[in-house]
Amino acid sequence: MRNSVRKLRSSRGLSQGQLGAVLGVSRQTINAIETERYTPSLLLALSMAKFFEVSVEEMFHANEDPEDDQ
Repeated sequence: MRNSVRKLRSSRGLSQGQLGAVLGVSRQTINAIETERYTPSLLLALSMAKFFEVSVEEMFHANEDPEDDQ
């Protein structure tokens, strides 16, 4: 699943640790989301969307091309 978390975070001038603190998760969790090694829970995704004032759909994008998953 692709996402724009890094772009949104950077546009606010936040470090991964700062964003994690706001959301109640670790810097490592934010890093794993940004590098697409971890898909956040629905509750965390909703919290992130609310914080960045975007929809979950704007922030997270499913891979629509099956070859992208390989």
